Amino acid sequence: MDTPTSVATDQTSSAGSDLVLTLDQIQSRVLWLATRMVDAANRDRTVTDGVKVGGHQASSASLVSIMTALWFGALRADDYVSVKPHASPVFHAIQYLMGNLDRRYLTELRAFGGLQSYPSRTKDPDGVDFSTGSVGLGAAAPLFAGVVRRYVDSHFGSRPESRFIAIIGDAELDEGNVWEAVGDLTTQGLGNVLWIVDFNRQSLDRVVPGIRITQWARQFEAAGWQVLELKYGRQLEAMFHRPRGEQLRKWIDAMPNEQYQSLFGLTQADLRARFLDGAPDIVRTLTDDLDDDSMKSLVMDLGGHDLAGILDSLDAASRSCDRPTVVFAYTIKGWGLPIAGNPRNHSALLTKEQVDRLRDRVELTPETEWDRFRKSSPAGILCAQRARELTRRPKSQPPRLSLPYETGVRAAKGIGSTQEAFGRALVELSRNSELAQYLVTTAPDVATSTNLAGFINRLGIYAAKEQQNWSKDSLVQWTEHPRGHHIELGIAEMNLFMLLCQLGLSGDFSDQPLIPIGTVYDPFVCRGLDALIYGAYSGSSFIVAGTPSGVTLAPEGGAHQSTITASIGVELPNTTFLEPTYVTSLDWMLCDAVRHVWAGAAHGLSGGVHYFRLTTRAIDQSPFEQARQRIGDAILRRQVLAGAYLLRVPTDADQSAFLSPSQAVYLVASGAVMPDVLQAADELAEEGVATFVVDVTSLGRLYASWRAEIVDGVRSGKVSGVSDPLRWCFPQVAPLVTVHDAASHAMAWLGSALGSHCLPLGVDSFGQSGSVHDLHDANDLTVGSIVNAALTAVTLHCEGSVNDT
Repeated sequence: MDTPTSVATDQTSSAGSDLVLTLDQIQSRVLWLATRMVDAANRDRTVTDGVKVGGHQASSASLVSIMTALWFGALRADDYVSVKPHASPVFHAIQYLMGNLDRRYLTELRAFGGLQSYPSRTKDPDGVDFSTGSVGLGAAAPLFAGVVRRYVDSHFGSRPESRFIAIIGDAELDEGNVWEAVGDLTTQGLGNVLWIVDFNRQSLDRVVPGIRITQWARQFEAAGWQVLELKYGRQLEAMFHRPRGEQLRKWIDAMPNEQYQSLFGLTQADLRARFLDGAPDIVRTLTDDLDDDSMKSLVMDLGGHDLAGILDSLDAASRSCDRPTVVFAYTIKGWGLPIAGNPRNHSALLTKEQVDRLRDRVELTPETEWDRFRKSSPAGILCAQRARELTRRPKSQPPRLSLPYETGVRAAKGIGSTQEAFGRALVELSRNSELAQYLVTTAPDVATSTNLAGFINRLGIYAAKEQQNWSKDSLVQWTEHPRGHHIELGIAEMNLFMLLCQLGLSGDFSDQPLIPIGTVYDPFVCRGLDALIYGAYSGSSFIVAGTPSGVTLAPEGGAHQSTITASIGVELPNTTFLEPTYVTSLDWMLCDAVRHVWAGAAHGLSGGVHYFRLTTRAIDQSPFEQARQRIGDAILRRQVLAGAYLLRVPTDADQSAFLSPSQAVYLVASGAVMPDVLQAADELAEEGVATFVVDVTSLGRLYASWRAEIVDGVRSGKVSGVSDPLRWCFPQVAPLVTVHDAASHAMAWLGSALGSHCLPLGVDSFGQSGSVHDLHDANDLTVGSIVNAALTAVTLHCEGSVNDT
């Protein structure tokens, strides 16, 4: 078990013996409850679908001691903890013993409406701080929560001191996003962050090689972290301090993890033989006076199960105020269970007989197995005391803001792109002193190229300490100071979405709601997708702009051309996908998004993620102004926010246009392709086809409203099938052609919704470099392709009408 010599933990205990004895009683009950919860879910519950319930008794057991010491000995009310996914039964057992969870939930692990498989801040009933599940994200979330707390303290005054703690499995350190987070300059110097690594040296499929801890410790140290090691328990430490006891330490340190791990599942006699195989004589001499039971107890005496040592390590970590701390706690996967150390114990379940023996060992019966401690017992008293001490104060009442409905940005000379307008709208929002203090932007090294420069020039870059600005660039005044409102990240999209998530939850973790806005190259939304999903799942509220979008970014080639991101935006729960075409639409929708995000961050309402897909293609704004004159601002704004409006109608647009189905067609589009769509409409008009152009501003809202109409109809038995936004834009049945600088299927559902022939045009292959015309031609997005598709749709519709007749 080789470890770096530079990593050490003081083994002098400061914990009182009475406290340790009480904690030992509690950890035995926690081990039982966590194990039995999984057992009950798999053995007591009637399952008729043939799918196993599952659970992780061994993974929970390895963290029983650490989590018991943390919650019942070291945690403070203002601390926030991320729990390793597979240790959720331990967390729920602790909350139950403290009176924070109703007893009925103990038999509802992994049941619908019950305790989730992995900790969920939005779905579990007992106050989960950070959702976990996708490994690695639970480690990064508290780290970025620490970043947000530092930002909040700088802007709004110091909050009560908090620690942001992550309890993670050692195999999670294989995840790349962990090291992206650790290495980013933004996360340096956070004395309020603590990671506890459950170093049980087992992943799902293998025993983790011992040399990894050396590598990991050096990586943490290189990033400026304090690295502590909790390796051996008191029994082994006592042996090491006997004459020549250092030889025993050297023998164990030199033993490969795989060999040491294999000892745990052996009988006492076999364990002694394997442990001493090849050992120096002095090691044999030191252990000769131990019987087999004592020998096994000694070998399994690791620091991660030594309650006094755990408390000492947590105390040492709390004294670090200028850098994050990581504690490597050596544990046994399956500690206290008959499957301890078994290389195949990850998803193993104890047999009924093994569960019965464990129940007997903790002195419970089938009648008392779910009981809490007696209130008058030392354990019961400590549970009640800690429940009181960990009760959090109510959050303060957020201010009521007068939020704008528009900023009034307009395209210069009537030509503009949504990306450029987005940047100017943010500048205008920053001029609102009441609102500006809550605005915070971030980007993964693409701030200027995504048009955040104006905002940054006005409000500055955030830095914990004032930094010298050496730039001579007059366009970007890159001033860094504690009053800055932009947090610049390195090139790591996972970090972007993890930071946005925590900024959007700052009202919960720092009692200060914010309005977070991030920008990213749209193709690389996919690189941060796991963290984006995490933010949406966690109930965070923020705005993100992906730009530039689609193959219209023609010269950049396929690696920088996004096609599936529209589908992601529509399909991701708690996410509103927005793709405005025109500057004023963008302005209205951005202000509306700010209002929703503030409602979510400050008042716990349905804020969610607002994902803008923007383009760099500058287009003529006059078609929108014409629609504005025809429809009027009030109605048009309502339709834009709802998801779609009729951008253009034929000059003789009346009911008679629909009396001849062969002479009518809808062209439906979003974003950068609209100039080609409008030109195609002109050509179709010359062919005598009454062409209606629908500008879809939010495919997500349009789909959600139609889907809600269907669901309500199914439940009520009265299916109308068409939502209000669809009625506004498609008042009569006619064929349609959807045109999208994205995967063609993203809009194709409109044909089904409307019961019409639909020909979807879009991008269904990887792009390459070229001109806009080249790329549009290759993907059938040119004017000619749109016209041909429309004529085909009209023909199909006409033939269908004749056949129906």
